[in-house]
Amino acid sequence: MAEITTVLLHGLLGDQHDWASVTHHLTGPWLALDLPGHGERQDLDVADFAECDHWLRDTLSQHGVTRYRLAGYSLGGRIALYHASLQPQGLTALWLENSHPGLPEVERAMRLAHDARWAHRFESEPLPTVLHDWYCQGVFSDLDTQEREHLIVRRLGNRGEAVAAMLRATSLGHQPELRTWLATTTLPVTYVAGRQDHKFHNLACQLATPGSTIDLRVLDGGHNLHAALPEVYARELARWATQPEEKST
Repeated sequence: MAEITTVLLHGLLGDQHDWASVTHHLTGPWLALDLPGHGERQDLDVADFAECDHWLRDTLSQHGVTRYRLAGYSLGGRIALYHASLQPQGLTALWLENSHPGLPEVERAMRLAHDARWAHRFESEPLPTVLHDWYCQGVFSDLDTQEREHLIVRRLGNRGEAVAAMLRATSLGHQPELRTWLATTTLPVTYVAGRQDHKFHNLACQLATPGSTIDLRVLDGGHNLHAALPEVYARELARWATQPEEKST
């Protein structure tokens, strides 16, 4: 039987190298991917979550991955969650880092408009200016000035048009609401939240209610835990990646 590969999906504006600080702790096979519109795949466009799923399936097949654990951060986690909800053959566990399960119908139009405004800025304004404002959002409030500037420099390799296209295609306003799936799935799900990221910490606590099968892990950090707490995060991820496979139906 094939060994289980740990597959890693980064967030918006990131790339496969975002995981470099944690992958050296993984003892088994792992695969960090560039999302469409990012890294070495900036030329790849997708229209929606369904096309993201097709991209992921095709990419895993190209790499010969047949059995895998899937870990994702923020946007990468939302894509991973959508993929998992379709019950793909070979997926053995899901790891979500500060990832949203989807909005109720009544909130989606407002989110689509919000993301459309950001997309317009990414494709029409100087990238450093937009990145500065992006990382001043409340979800990144744990960053100090030096950390924010370092992150902006790190993200200057992006193309604004590619980011805008991906932001429109994968807006939270387009994502299916998957709380019910999370509450009922037999697939082992681990949710990792940052205590300082109040929005996603509260969301995680709502998901991991008494009786839930979700394994909630709260770390003393903000939104991007694998960047802020690489050693602590890496140990948690490595422990998850070496757990015995659980049977799901």
